[in-house]
Amino acid sequence: MSTAPGWYPDNADPRFVRWWDGTQWTPHVQPRQEQSDAHHAEVQMGGTGQDRVANQVQRAGVQGVVPGGGGTVLTEPVLVVNQKAKLVEMSNSYVIYDQHARHIGTVEQVGQSGAAKALRAFTKMDAMLDVRLEIRDVQGFPLLRITRPATMWKSKVLVERGDGMPIGEIVQENVFGKVRFAYVCNGTKVGGIYAENWRAWNFSLQDHTGTEVARITKTWQGMAKAMFSTADNYVVQFHRQVQDPLLSMIVASGVTVDTVLSQNQG
Repeated sequence: MSTAPGWYPDNADPRFVRWWDGTQWTPHVQPRQEQSDAHHAEVQMGGTGQDRVANQVQRAGVQGVVPGGGGTVLTEPVLVVNQKAKLVEMSNSYVIYDQHARHIGTVEQVGQSGAAKALRAFTKMDAMLDVRLEIRDVQGFPLLRITRPATMWKSKVLVERGDGMPIGEIVQENVFGKVRFAYVCNGTKVGGIYAENWRAWNFSLQDHTGTEVARITKTWQGMAKAMFSTADNYVVQFHRQVQDPLLSMIVASGVTVDTVLSQNQG
């Protein structure tokens, strides 16, 4: 089995990591370090519920063990995305598990100024702020980069590979009714996200023909999280294997749904 695309230690210089595109090494390198907007003033409420992952998968309607998967964020057929619950929140943080409750990645918000963190801590004005997220592998190397520019109306999300190469955009198509987003790559719609109810908790992810290829299901985060935080948990299930750019767009959707939609509704 070929090694999945991602950042890996650079044999030429251990201070750096180099991007492997799935078939060969590329010229793209970056310092070997992890950055996050997490702040010491944020009060996290326990863990992210790893022991509950199996129940989340079951509540999402996943029947039995889904075969396949390469043990990474970009190869597993089921992803469980749990937002870290915090009493005081200045940054978005998520943990990603596979269907067997194995930790396979994280999502971290990056690039916020001190003023933006203060605004997040004391207001609910997230829509007026740029949001930048990194989907990282279990070693902490970026696989995908997601940017949502500040907006007061329809949202748009820019999706890039870990080395900064553009993949496409997730564009909100409507404001009223069941929300819809289009996956747009090089000016062409390659699929979309379709909410199945007005509260927009469950989503059908479709390819360019309108065929459902994956689903996003919101799962209850538990009483403590529901009462004291806005943290959300989602299960992303692929019905079949898909290729890039649709693959990366769907994986990005697992966190985009919360950042673009739920945060705006708060």
